[in-house]
Amino acid sequence: MAVVTPSETANKRRSDLIAYATLSLISIFCAVPFFWVLLASLDGNAQLFLHWPEQWTLANYIRVFTREDGAKWLFNSLLVVGSATLLVMVLAGLGGYALSRTKAWWKLPFLYAILLIRVLPPTALVVPLYKFLLTLNNAEAAVLRPIFGSYARDIMRWTGFIDGYLGLILVLATMQLPLALWIMKTFFDGLPRDYEEAALMDGATLIQRIRRVLIPLALPGLAAAGLFAFMSAWGDFLLPLIFLSSPELQTLPLGLFRAFLRINEIDYGLLTALAFIYLLPAVIAFGFARRFLVQTFSGGVKG
Repeated sequence: MAVVTPSETANKRRSDLIAYATLSLISIFCAVPFFWVLLASLDGNAQLFLHWPEQWTLANYIRVFTREDGAKWLFNSLLVVGSATLLVMVLAGLGGYALSRTKAWWKLPFLYAILLIRVLPPTALVVPLYKFLLTLNNAEAAVLRPIFGSYARDIMRWTGFIDGYLGLILVLATMQLPLALWIMKTFFDGLPRDYEEAALMDGATLIQRIRRVLIPLALPGLAAAGLFAFMSAWGDFLLPLIFLSSPELQTLPLGLFRAFLRINEIDYGLLTALAFIYLLPAVIAFGFARRFLVQTFSGGVKG
């Protein structure tokens, strides 16, 4: 049995102290901007520099939802990003299960090929994507206008590929799907097939096996894939900027951009209130998915 000398104990304590002090300093450095955003959003006279508010108020948040388009921006962001995340979770769950259970020579080349979508920068894909979706948008408009007349524009607002919700949802989902597929494929690889075989021997149909066995077991992986997809899509600024031009369709990142580029002096109270509202959905999503992340990255379900 090794004997630990007092000098070794002192050295270990010293190294632990240095490590904790370093981590504390980094944490404080990262937390100060968020602390400033919170304080400035509650300050009646918010400034560029951090200071303790002399006048606490919720007027900045009230202005976001009454005098500005904050409620509309928030609704648009939640609708677009939520729909894209749900689509990613469904496709990644089905695709990850198929890739995990299929034995074929093309599986690994296919998995590496779809990662090219994540490797390529979005700016390199914007022009071909825009031209392709513009062609689809023109074709859809040509079909809808003779049938619905003046109502075609309202329908295109929801189903349009350019300046509509559908196109942006599909593009965001396409960008997030490769990583989600890898997460779900790896997660299903760690699930033993005994559960499925036992359900099959009990006479369960394919739908019953999916609903009662696979979905409950896959929840940690789906939560992880959905969280990464949501966080990445929620923070996307370039794609909404390119594919949305109507003010009533714009999302929160574009609203923040508009608030920052005002002609007159920047209203830091309004800007920080928008920023704090922008932070909340991501924090809430992480809070819901946190307990599933531990299961996902500790090896899934073991049996």
